[in-house]
Amino acid sequence: MAGEKPLKIAIVAGEESGDLLGADIVESLKRMTGRDVRLVGIGGRHLQALGLMPLFDGAEIALMGLSAILRDLPRLMRRIGQAASAVAAEKPDCLITIDSPDFSLRVARKVRAADPSIPIVHYVCPSVWAWRPGRAVAMKPYVDHILCILPFEVKELSRLGGPPGTYVGHRLTHDPGVHSAARAQGQPRDLSADRVKTLLVLPGSRRGEVSRLIDPFGQTISALRARGHRLRLLLPTVPHVADLVKTSVARWDEKPEIILDAERKWQAFGKADAALIASGTVSLELALSGVPMISCYRLDPVMRMVQGLVTVWSAALPNLIADQAIVPEHYNQYVRPHYLARQLEGLFSDTAYRTWQKDGFAEVARRMATDKPSGDIAADVVLRHIKLRHSN
Repeated sequence: MAGEKPLKIAIVAGEESGDLLGADIVESLKRMTGRDVRLVGIGGRHLQALGLMPLFDGAEIALMGLSAILRDLPRLMRRIGQAASAVAAEKPDCLITIDSPDFSLRVARKVRAADPSIPIVHYVCPSVWAWRPGRAVAMKPYVDHILCILPFEVKELSRLGGPPGTYVGHRLTHDPGVHSAARAQGQPRDLSADRVKTLLVLPGSRRGEVSRLIDPFGQTISALRARGHRLRLLLPTVPHVADLVKTSVARWDEKPEIILDAERKWQAFGKADAALIASGTVSLELALSGVPMISCYRLDPVMRMVQGLVTVWSAALPNLIADQAIVPEHYNQYVRPHYLARQLEGLFSDTAYRTWQKDGFAEVARRMATDKPSGDIAADVVLRHIKLRHSN
């Protein structure tokens, strides 16, 4: 309550998305307890705006892909030790590690060894349901609770013998941009055969993804044009790959409109008849917006060597959430432009194929709905563990 000493919360967040999740929890903790929250650890601009003085730049741990992790392993190990020592020395009321599991969970393990009394909550369940399922039970000695952003993960953690989990919801379900795109997609749409089709092209947010998919996507568009389709191409991207995208699409038969502004991105989602995408979180953005899609991915050479470890039946989040094969997926040598073009044709008009996806997306939204904002549900879990610690 007001007048009590501040809560001391340690947070380890590298990615921008994790920084946002952490800020949501902190805001909820302040509002729900009436207490100030003192922050220690690692985070980006959103947590820094709430008072965090980071131990080092969170971008250093925002690495994706096995290749990047192996390349930077010595530096990462030093940072893991530095972060764990600093957190343990601060003796926080709770440690919240967020995403970036190859870094943050190693910090959690070291903190637990240094001071077993500190509660540890991990936000964003590692994809144990997709590969390396043994990680679930391995987390149990040093993670007290997992905050899950996908509804099926709580059951998967239990099945695999991992820590207890709570589904807190996903930030996208409350995103104003998603809601505006979904409203636009819900309006009557001209699906006649001779009209100009608006195609979203989303080749990924990382340089490797873009490099591996941009040419097949351009060839798919060429195939659609050869089959008589008139197209309007919209390509939302992010600043750190924008130059690569611009250089690559210069080779295309038809040039897309490149979009960097977030508001215009959601407007593009609302206008699109269909989307051709790199597999990832964007599939969930599109599903909740109601945009029919085809999903593709080409693995980097290192990941190809370990792809046999993947145990999940689909890599598309809408499919996993609805437990149905809603979104077609094409990987590696099966990213075939002339086949992709024919699949997109089935989404451009009023077909059973298009209706199947739209109905599936409605089921995704239903399963992801929560009664309270995710930050509040997550804060409830954190407070429960803090109270349990102080009652012992």
